[in-house]
Amino acid sequence: MDSDYDELDRRLVHALQIDGRAPFSAIAGILGVSDRTVARRYARLRSAGAVRVLGGVDPTSLGATLWFLRVRCAPAASLAVAEALAGRPDTSWVNLSSGGTEITCVVRTESDADSETLLLAKLPRTPRVEGVTAHSVLHTFYGGPDNLVGKLGSLDAEAVERLRPPPMPYRPGPVRLDDGDRRLLAVLATDGRAGFEQLAVATGWSPTTVRRRMTELREHGLLYLDIDVDWRMFGVNTRTLLWLSVAPAHLEEAGQALAGHPEIAFAAATTGPTNLCASVVCADQRELYRYLTTRVAALPSVTHVETAPVIRTVKKAAART
Repeated sequence: MDSDYDELDRRLVHALQIDGRAPFSAIAGILGVSDRTVARRYARLRSAGAVRVLGGVDPTSLGATLWFLRVRCAPAASLAVAEALAGRPDTSWVNLSSGGTEITCVVRTESDADSETLLLAKLPRTPRVEGVTAHSVLHTFYGGPDNLVGKLGSLDAEAVERLRPPPMPYRPGPVRLDDGDRRLLAVLATDGRAGFEQLAVATGWSPTTVRRRMTELREHGLLYLDIDVDWRMFGVNTRTLLWLSVAPAHLEEAGQALAGHPEIAFAAATTGPTNLCASVVCADQRELYRYLTTRVAALPSVTHVETAPVIRTVKKAAART
């Protein structure tokens, strides 16, 4: 693990993954240190870009569709194309992979017309793009509010249970956002721990209204707390994308099994040439090989596995609503 971080840093990050808005006093009580120590550690880690608590948005709650795009282009053009994609407001997780010959990204489309425009018009006409493969996300097995820190963290079960907030009831039905909601989500997208007074100033609402609306958005599944981490803190240095083909009768079983693997940061069923995709994090290439030949090899009815090592992440932030 990176020597710039110690066990207290890792335990603090794990605590924030469990409840990103937990008071520092509550975290301090779990970690056995002072409130001031927790606040100082978080400020240091955040200023160094090692950890951020963010308000994530699930766009599918608004009726949007998520696509994984695999964009093939000449290596000399890949960075410029990736940066152009990263500049779009509807993209997230723009990566260079496969030795720099492929760009992968997540794109949010609001309607069938948007999907058609993106897939049939805009991208293929981008200079030096040689081909595009599109995978619509059908079901997410692991990701969004589920964060890999929960698998890698070192807090024991008792500490996790003490920090875990009460489960929120799910509130079905469509969500409609107004300008105040969008201002609220914009602030939380950069600082998920922003105080209610700060959010009240940004939205023009009272702190009580802010608290109530945040609760409503979380109950609808639209807003969740996420954590952005320097994975070297946990000894992770290699990230690889997997594209798997699984017999349809075993897709649910394979996806659920994949989601339980400690190496998996994201897993979803998709349309397209393959029907199960995942993001894998390992300490090094040797550990990746061990993972592929043991856990992945044991998945039921996998007929094809393609690996695409990520060599650079151009954009991480979630697409804005």
